[in-house]
Amino acid sequence: MSKLFNLYKKVIINKFIKKFNYSSIMEVPKLIKIVINVGLNYNNFDKKNIFIILNNIKLISCQKPIITKSKKSISNFKIRKNMPIGCKVTLRKYNMWNFLDKLIFIIIPRIRDFRGFSKKSIDINGNLNIGIKEHTIFPEINYEEIKYIHGMNISIVLNNCGFDKSFYLFNKFFFPFNNK
Repeated sequence: MSKLFNLYKKVIINKFIKKFNYSSIMEVPKLIKIVINVGLNYNNFDKKNIFIILNNIKLISCQKPIITKSKKSISNFKIRKNMPIGCKVTLRKYNMWNFLDKLIFIIIPRIRDFRGFSKKSIDINGNLNIGIKEHTIFPEINYEEIKYIHGMNISIVLNNCGFDKSFYLFNKFFFPFNNK
């Protein structure tokens, strides 16, 4: 089991019940899913690169990603209908907790010039959205096979709990936030 899952079940739930005066465990905010999304850049894009990106996301998340396709044609961006424009993977249950463990304790400390996440990265519903500029910070990526550096968006989705409660939960999960 994940360290954070055990911490959540044994410690964080009890702290939430005491601090916010909940009458039931079901009122405590919980993680629903983590979505990893990668968009493709068509300026220097080769058709082979989508398979490289799919393989990278599969290594990072331990789950097979799906290819997202365009819904309509946009001539200014040179995109046709049903053209691949990215890939995404949705993590739930054990994969979600294992990825969150890896994100907090291994990946975030490897980010160069990192000073913490902004509080503005939490939206009104309490979801945390993180943008990563280089996929090379993940330990599963082999540096010798890199031809194309891409970024990704990571969305951590909670049940509807609001900004204050989600910020408290992310602090208990050891997410580094800056003081601004």
